[in-house]
Amino acid sequence: MNDSQYNLIADDLLLAVEEAIEDCGVDIDYESVSGLLTLAFVNGTKIIINKQAPLHEIWVATKFNGHHFAYQNEQWIDKRGGDEFWQFLSQAVSVQAQTEVKLTAE
Repeated sequence: MNDSQYNLIADDLLLAVEEAIEDCGVDIDYESVSGLLTLAFVNGTKIIINKQAPLHEIWVATKFNGHHFAYQNEQWIDKRGGDEFWQFLSQAVSVQAQTEVKLTAE
């Protein structure tokens, strides 16, 4: 993957996360600035999702830990645990929102 392809795919992912947060029905604020998306929860916790262009990765920092996602077979996969991005993000958002949240790229 070249830099242009990475940027298109990564930007599409961040936009899809914004749309999924809007549609999830849970009170989660978000702010997006230059490849950095911050999700802010009512309890004061945050999840930060950002592009790591030199590595062609997406990094996700939660209240508990950080994860690096690489694009493989048309999906973002956690390099540490092997989880698919949307599965991981749904679980992380559910924990920090303290309610069940299912996020998808629809």
